[in-house]
Amino acid sequence: MRTKPPFRADHVGSLLRPPALLEARASFAAGSLPAERLREIEDEAIREVVRAQEDAGLRSATDGEFRRASWHMDFIYRLGGVGQADEHINVRFRNEQGVIEFAPAAMRVHDRVSLEETIFGDDFAFLRDQVGTATPKLTIPSPNMVHYRGGRASIDPGLYPDMEGFWSDLSAAYAEEVRRLAELGCTYLQFDDTSLAYLNDPDQRAEIAGRGDDAEHLHLRYIRQINDALADKPEGLSVTTHMCRGNFRSSWVASGGYDFVAEALFGELAVDGFFLEFDDERSGGFEPLRFVPKDKAVVLGLVTTKRGALESKDDLKRRVDQAAKYVDLDQLCLSPQCGFSSTVEGNALTREEQFAKLRLIVETAEEIWG
Repeated sequence: MRTKPPFRADHVGSLLRPPALLEARASFAAGSLPAERLREIEDEAIREVVRAQEDAGLRSATDGEFRRASWHMDFIYRLGGVGQADEHINVRFRNEQGVIEFAPAAMRVHDRVSLEETIFGDDFAFLRDQVGTATPKLTIPSPNMVHYRGGRASIDPGLYPDMEGFWSDLSAAYAEEVRRLAELGCTYLQFDDTSLAYLNDPDQRAEIAGRGDDAEHLHLRYIRQINDALADKPEGLSVTTHMCRGNFRSSWVASGGYDFVAEALFGELAVDGFFLEFDDERSGGFEPLRFVPKDKAVVLGLVTTKRGALESKDDLKRRVDQAAKYVDLDQLCLSPQCGFSSTVEGNALTREEQFAKLRLIVETAEEIWG
């Protein structure tokens, strides 16, 4: 049994929003529901989903990201100096049926980056007070996501003529956020990051190069950025990172194994564990895991959140055995490949299917590790 995060049976964080919560958020957006009442409805939905996670046997519990519209931008827009731009960006998500065009607002760094508040501090404190048997887990986007979405073009050159100033301010803001969260009692923090997975895809690297960034070495900058944010990580705080290739309405953006970033990523990133997508052939093989040091945990995302069909225990055990050829079995854990609802829309499965998958992960982990 693992006594600190990540746990043998774990999960990424986001969960399908209940219909009553979706209705409340729509009413609030329309101006017919006051903020205080929305908070009450969110509170009750979070109480229920925390109990459901514990009932499923999980040793970590999140608030399902129920107070957010998206896994990353709700956090990023609360950083000082960061806001929405007037223009939009175009993102092409893919699934078995075709392509989904998504056009969120572009991001703009309009002032020096700073931490003006403890972002999600009240949200974590509420979660902390609801858990019974589980460790409360908070998920936030990695600092890299502030850069990856728009690159140099999204950062005012008058503020940051030298990009090192931007990176330094960003690290300082994140380091202070981490410190404050630990003061609130957070012992399990996760940096969610698509950039380090996207950069394995040659098409994504071509896009990055096309906008003027150094696509062949950007992952090294990003690894250093996370490490700078965690340089003074408080004692007793476990930090993991989750890397996925896009998760929106059961669709994805990028493909490719972890080979391009693996040696630097696993060898240099100063986190306690890696949540990795391995639910289908888009994720490549387990060979890159040979670079994982002995003191790091790998959480194998073998159970897909993109479909409701339940995986078989035998298949999951077989794949864990395959991964154990490259990294010691004692370093491995099991989870879904991503969140069930990275955005408020959620993936194409039911709440019952979602919790069946979480129970399957718990049962399979118990049979593998005891």
